[in-house]
Amino acid sequence: MEEKLKQIKSRFEEVNAAMSDPAVFDDPDKYTELTKERSDLEELVKDYDSWKDLTNRMEGNKELIEMNEDAEITEMARDENKEIKTELAELEEAIKMKLIPKDPEDSKNAIVEVRAGTGGDEAAIFAGDLFEMYRRYADKMGWKMSIMSINHSEKGGYKEIVFSLEGDEVFGKMKYESGVHRVQRVPETESQGRVHTSAATVAVLPEVEEVDIHVNPADIRVDTFRASGAGGQHVNKTDSAIRLTHEPTGIVVECQEERSQHQNKEKAMTMLRAKMYDIELEQKQKERAAERKSQVSTGDRSAKIRTYNFPQGRFTDHRINLTLYDLDNIMKGGIDEAIEALRVQDNLEKLNALAEE
Repeated sequence: MEEKLKQIKSRFEEVNAAMSDPAVFDDPDKYTELTKERSDLEELVKDYDSWKDLTNRMEGNKELIEMNEDAEITEMARDENKEIKTELAELEEAIKMKLIPKDPEDSKNAIVEVRAGTGGDEAAIFAGDLFEMYRRYADKMGWKMSIMSINHSEKGGYKEIVFSLEGDEVFGKMKYESGVHRVQRVPETESQGRVHTSAATVAVLPEVEEVDIHVNPADIRVDTFRASGAGGQHVNKTDSAIRLTHEPTGIVVECQEERSQHQNKEKAMTMLRAKMYDIELEQKQKERAAERKSQVSTGDRSAKIRTYNFPQGRFTDHRINLTLYDLDNIMKGGIDEAIEALRVQDNLEKLNALAEE
């Protein structure tokens, strides 16, 4: 840890020197970049200085204790070292967490896709329940939600619903939701009172700008069709809905929630960029997960990550063996505890990876 902190302080001094160079003032982009880097490093440099001060004080007290020339001074040195030891332990834990490399995707907004899986009508109803859970969670977090695409189910819920979330650290929190969510409950249509198991799949993609990923317009086939509502009832008499097909990858996205073709095309392009970027990101996640044997962020969307057991009021996240008997509150958007537990586990795995380097 000390070696990493020395490197950080050395880089901090290099950045300070670079910022005092008159040539940098003539390059606003470079100056902004250096200012951001300086801000990112400054807190760790202060922590390092505090760590060195506490360590030096402890060493000085150890010398006094070994000399043992004055009983009162020796006792004071022992007492102070007990306090310093506690301070050092807390400071070192804080430093370790700050040394974890920040994921640049975490600050991005997100596009979330919820799809009904196995279980027919009940799976679609559960997909609707998951959407409602995320809608309430987004309200709690102060995030803005926008619907991008909906495919209703006749018996309620959704065959598929796609929405965007905009706010602070959206992807950093929502990324842990990707995977297969399984529900165990008695469907309303079940006359014998038997518990059925159904599933829905959630995919969380970071929203990206045009500068993040290039999409060649020549590779995209654009189809228009008439927007329709639940049950196939037409809600628009013009061909305002848009379907985009990226022919090299076969990715297909469509949007019909806006009134104009132009607005729908913009949203569809946002979805397409996110899906193409996600292919690259998922591969990187799999590589990283393989390196550190991650149980949290494997990038595997086919993995069963959760079980929602309604008869027992039980919520289980299989990645970290977390079981909560608070299902009613969780379905109302109270997923904070689960997300925080996953984030902590993810950071612990990253810390272990750093220690092995």
